[in-house]
Amino acid sequence: MNTETYRNPILDADWSDPDVVRVGDDFYLTASSFGRAPGLPLLHSRDLVNWTLVGHALERLEPAQEFERPRHDCGVWAPSLRYHDERFWIFWGDPDQGIFQVNAPEIRGPWTRPHLLKAGKGLIDPCPLWDDETGEAYLVHAWAKSRSGIKNRLTGHRMHPDGTELLDEGKVIVDADRIPGWFTLEGPKLYKHDGWYWILAPAGSVETGWQGAFRSRGFFGPYEEKIVLEQKDTDVNGPHQGGWVRTASGEDWFLHFQQRGAYGRVVHLQPMRWGHGGTSRSWGSPRSSEAESGGEAESGGGWPVLGDDGAPVAEHRRPDLPPQPPAAPATDDDFPGGRYGRQWQWTANPGDGWATQHSGDGLRLTCVRSSDAHDLRKLPSVLTQRLPGAPCTVEVELRLDSDEPGARAGLAVLGDAFGWIGLQRGTDGTAHLVHRFAEAVADAERDAAHPRLASEGRARLRIEIGAGARCRFSADTGDGFRPSGPVFAATPWRWVGALLGLFALAPTGQGHAGAAAFTRFRISHS
Repeated sequence: MNTETYRNPILDADWSDPDVVRVGDDFYLTASSFGRAPGLPLLHSRDLVNWTLVGHALERLEPAQEFERPRHDCGVWAPSLRYHDERFWIFWGDPDQGIFQVNAPEIRGPWTRPHLLKAGKGLIDPCPLWDDETGEAYLVHAWAKSRSGIKNRLTGHRMHPDGTELLDEGKVIVDADRIPGWFTLEGPKLYKHDGWYWILAPAGSVETGWQGAFRSRGFFGPYEEKIVLEQKDTDVNGPHQGGWVRTASGEDWFLHFQQRGAYGRVVHLQPMRWGHGGTSRSWGSPRSSEAESGGEAESGGGWPVLGDDGAPVAEHRRPDLPPQPPAAPATDDDFPGGRYGRQWQWTANPGDGWATQHSGDGLRLTCVRSSDAHDLRKLPSVLTQRLPGAPCTVEVELRLDSDEPGARAGLAVLGDAFGWIGLQRGTDGTAHLVHRFAEAVADAERDAAHPRLASEGRARLRIEIGAGARCRFSADTGDGFRPSGPVFAATPWRWVGALLGLFALAPTGQGHAGAAAFTRFRISHS
């Protein structure tokens, strides 16, 4: 690859359901964060290829009591990011509660507290539109069948321009049950372009689906549809749900995700242009010879053409934007002053005192008491970051300061199955290196290797992650790195990729359980 091109994915980790907006010369992106806190990550770029993480828009999930425990596949689903009236706006759906909105004058905040715009079960994937031509505001959303019994349709509303309320009961504006071959229509993104209302929305499932486009002269329809991006003969399955953005010079680009198992939903960048040809039809009208030949006699104007004539590109010319130095969301952390970087999220709303700041470097985690100490999937006090999508080696240094029998701390790969390696305090006061795993949701934690003495209560922990997210664990307790246990295959949750995690725990009891210190967290790529 030369400096004039880029390769996909541009974000090779689980930045699920991305949406993007341009403000001046800057591009901003947000993504689903599900049940982790802080939520709604905020990324920044100047060239659409190199991105950095600059913050989060949601400090804690609400209602707070609903997220005191992990709800890995719930919470923040498929946000939409917009800029209107000199403010940033993010709308998202919580499938169990409804449609929320936050806004801020600057991307780094301060962000408002979540405002519940529409309460209800199964309301997901909302996207607003402020129509500058008419002064009207609209909102479209999809449905989660698991909560509502409804799927494969999009509902539209008129919205108050201040984004605080919807002005009608809503109307189904696209019913994909009436489009032959379409199923699981979701993730709509709403735009106004060239006098048309456009909805870019995927269908057909995240693993094997396609990206569709819908257009109408009126917001409430009728809409005609066309498939504008699909796998074809590439290795990009899906391709699914994303957002359109136009540069200051008038170039069009589309960001979307690809589902990659344990790695989650990685982000691709596709060139986009407006063209003619292909097939389109109004979902409320019979097909006609004009529609079959391109739809132009019925509707006029062009359709978006994504990728290489509708197929995802692996490598392409970079956007016509000023060159930028290579950049990516941070992974490494020295935890200066005991603070952890923006790349870390708790698996639920954090509790007071889980991580304590201090004058030196290193992350000091309290050994949180829990009756679920043997199942990391149930613990809110695991500090996580995304599993990289390429082979890598993860290392961290650990010191177990707690003297309480049963206290433990370590480095984990966390998903529907989990594995971890770390230190545990024995009943005789000695510290032992332990390596444990659980394969499925109902499985109990088991030893993956025989414990061995860590006489000074210190260890360097390592996970080598190879192709297929196959993980090899090892540790150095003073005599060099030694392998531990069999290969562990990382797994996702239903919607969320596997996570790397740091934790410190203690059995239930009274009083303070002590702490563990982590230093020099590193992820290196071969």
